[in-house]
Amino acid sequence: MENRLYNPDEIQKKSFSIIKDELEKRGFLPDGHITSLQLDVIIRCIHTTADFDYADNLVFSDGALDEIERLIKAGATIVTDTNMALAGISAKSAESFGCELKCFMAEPDVGIEAKERGITRASVSMEKASALKGDVIYAVGNAPTALMTLRDLHDRGYRPAFVIGVPVGFVNVVEAKEMIINSDIPHIVARGNKGGSTVAAAIVNAVFAWIRGK
Repeated sequence: MENRLYNPDEIQKKSFSIIKDELEKRGFLPDGHITSLQLDVIIRCIHTTADFDYADNLVFSDGALDEIERLIKAGATIVTDTNMALAGISAKSAESFGCELKCFMAEPDVGIEAKERGITRASVSMEKASALKGDVIYAVGNAPTALMTLRDLHDRGYRPAFVIGVPVGFVNVVEAKEMIINSDIPHIVARGNKGGSTVAAAIVNAVFAWIRGK
């Protein structure tokens, strides 16, 4: 009983320490290939999922972390593909950086248009988000069609400022992620089938925490 922790900050600190120790055993240390922020993102994803595979499956485009840090500091809009991801992102941190959080999935016009066109609400949501002014960071944790739509919009001339692509599942998931990886869109992608809304939120929160700690 004496060894049990109840304070949330102490629990998180202990969890991060356990994860970091295990990663160090596996050779994942900040060095010329893995930066401290990259390691923090990996730790947050593992903490959220209890899955050490994220040490291997997270793909960072060149300069990705510098770019997403710059975008957040500049107050970019963050759009999610689920309200769960939206709820998981620290609203207080977003507000402190001047970043607006948005999710269009539950808006009536999105549902109507998706049904009329025979496509997913996620696709329509991404199209709607592409009309927003300023830079947009997309945090996609559920719908591979969101990534497919973003790649299609990109190929037609739209420039997503950044894509966090971590949808989970079995249909279109692997292919959709590779569509982002094989583009010039700045990104963090969880290669393979794993991911989820909580992972998308964890990545955003990891960057928030990193910037606050600098």
